Amino acid sequence: MSDADYMKLALAEARQAFDAGEVPVGAVVVAGGRVIARAHNLTETLTDVTAHAEMQAITAAASWLGGKYLTDCTLYVTVEPCVMCAGAIAWAQVARLVWGADDQKRGFRRIAPDALHPRTEVVTGVLADDCAALMKQFFKERR
Repeated sequence: MSDADYMKLALAEARQAFDAGEVPVGAVVVAGGRVIARAHNLTETLTDVTAHAEMQAITAAASWLGGKYLTDCTLYVTVEPCVMCAGAIAWAQVARLVWGADDQKRGFRRIAPDALHPRTEVVTGVLADDCAALMKQFFKERR
């Protein structure tokens, strides 16, 4: 499968968040061509500001692997991670990070551009228009 194929799975997670009234961010972790974790934002559901899609996916992937490091994994997320999530991605030593839409307001690159682990490969803009459109629709409906 391609980066776009995995991003479509992350978008499906984001749509689940959207339907639940959560900010529509979805994430998928892949290891060896196999999806080992799927998650979406749960901050409202769990009343937990740390329950971002990336955090949920990292926790699930680490549990599946039986260890805290994701050195052979790719994390796909529909929106550029925030600083908190970038820190967790760094601590987990995720090998590859792929995201769709940039986040000009809350994305880690604006606040802490060096937050990721130095070995993490970054790919941006995968299905960016689709990812951004879902976010825009969500916030348009809320305003």
